[in-house]
Amino acid sequence: MDVSDSSISSGIAERYATAVFEIVKENNNLPRLEENLNDLTAALDDSADLRELLVNPVYSRQEQENAISAVAEAMGMIPAMKNVLGLMARKRRLFVVPAMIRRLREMIAEHKGEVTAEVTSAVALTDEQSASLAATLKEKVGKDVKISTTVDESLIGGLIVKVGSKMIDTSIRSKLNSLQNAMKEVG
Repeated sequence: MDVSDSSISSGIAERYATAVFEIVKENNNLPRLEENLNDLTAALDDSADLRELLVNPVYSRQEQENAISAVAEAMGMIPAMKNVLGLMARKRRLFVVPAMIRRLREMIAEHKGEVTAEVTSAVALTDEQSASLAATLKEKVGKDVKISTTVDESLIGGLIVKVGSKMIDTSIRSKLNSLQNAMKEVG
């Protein structure tokens, strides 16, 4: 079981995210917070050592705090992010950092009146395709839409688009599965 996906973890992440968001919003520093989240996400994507630091209980609280504080300092993070990461290390809560990042992104988007569409495609979308999809989705949902893309070659073709609780699956894999199920019912 991955502890970072449990409901307890999401509750912990929610509390930290809310605290950071409120402090940063009060200081009118949301654009810098968004930059910090992008930098931290990129660092987590690029560094297996950093990901290991967040979840490995072999590191002492002090080692985790020293390491995450050094990372935050090197990245030029705003005080609220530096402080929350240090606190999370002292409380052995660094494992919820990815969930906190996701929740902070949601809160920022909500504050800006945006929604995020998670788009999975068989091949990477061009900038023109992303912009066109964002414009189409904006017409449907009535808000600015930020596109978050991932590539899954097993889709064969088409897209899976998730906006909030709604999902549209136009992938060829999905159509083939439907056809296979229909053939089973006939036979």
